[in-house]
Amino acid sequence: MSQMLSPITLRGLTMKNRLVLSPLCQYSARHGMPNDWHFANLARYAMGGFGTVTVEAAAVTPEGRISYGDIGLWKDEQIAPLARIARFIQSQGAAASIQIAHAGRKGSTPVWWRGGFNETEAEKAEAAFEEWQPIGPGEEAIGPVDTGFKQPRAMTHADIDAVRDAFVASAKRADAAGFDVLELHSAHGYLLNQFLSPIANTRTDEYGGSFENRMRFPLSVFEAVRAVWPEDKPMFVRISAVDGVEGGVTLEDSVEYAKRLKALGADMVVCSSGGMVGARFELGPLYQVPLAEGVRKGADVATMAVGLITTPEEGEEIIASGRADMIALGRIAMDDPNWPLHARMALGGVEDPYAEWPVQEGFAVRNKDRTLKQRGFADELAPRG
Repeated sequence: MSQMLSPITLRGLTMKNRLVLSPLCQYSARHGMPNDWHFANLARYAMGGFGTVTVEAAAVTPEGRISYGDIGLWKDEQIAPLARIARFIQSQGAAASIQIAHAGRKGSTPVWWRGGFNETEAEKAEAAFEEWQPIGPGEEAIGPVDTGFKQPRAMTHADIDAVRDAFVASAKRADAAGFDVLELHSAHGYLLNQFLSPIANTRTDEYGGSFENRMRFPLSVFEAVRAVWPEDKPMFVRISAVDGVEGGVTLEDSVEYAKRLKALGADMVVCSSGGMVGARFELGPLYQVPLAEGVRKGADVATMAVGLITTPEEGEEIIASGRADMIALGRIAMDDPNWPLHARMALGGVEDPYAEWPVQEGFAVRNKDRTLKQRGFADELAPRG
């Protein structure tokens, strides 16, 4: 039996396998409202066999969006369209997860595929274009303002308290929408990661300076959210385990952060990296898996591996060897939304590799493979002795 495709139980939730759809920003919302694109896009991954499907980063405040196209969870009107998505994910046997986030100084940046603020007036009207001044640990912009980044306003103590309260309110809405898992975004150069990193956090008060101080705000957000998130529902935290910039967050820092998160009730630490301008990584297959392995061993906490995991055999080795407890797929899932179903075929060891397909489709795929002598029927081509 495949370890990657085996169930995992966290608190009161059993997920049918260890495969998770990463939160994939679509930049396709108007005024923070999820729409039919979000439903259709996420539905295909639930139908494709993922054990957990994660809705993209939902901003906890309007100015917490990365771009004007982000979804949000800052008002009650956003609950119903997200509840529709969660219900369908669950109807396919998957756990419904949602990531809540605040972009901080990376807010109000261009939609990434446009490469800049080059919308025509007609496009602005159609997409509900908005701009605003972001907030962050300090007044330093993440990058040159002439490339689309904006000058942030340094957060006051009142801002810090208000944003923490916004995370709490969004978590309550996520529960009201019926989600099974909540993921706190503390990675990729967004607000909580900005407070953690000395590259972005140059404050001189109790929220800056030492790593102990830089952890103060992110840990307080997690603790406040965990207090209102139901006890029987797991909570994940996505971190950038290393900044990839000289003088930035190190793996040793992240091990300590993960220890604190675990003590406060985190069930899974999702180990990604980067997010600061100037980050450098040697990209390639499994390039971030050592981070999940390092945090898992150093902090004695369950971890999720991410980053260019592309084949079922790679995923199986990660789980079977104990390098991580779960696997998140992003770009490979976009390329093949049925990746988990195809992994069942590739890895074998199951009585009926077609059983996980949606009933409306599985019989047709089975018959197609039988006719062509493919996958589960390929052995019928073997010589008979």
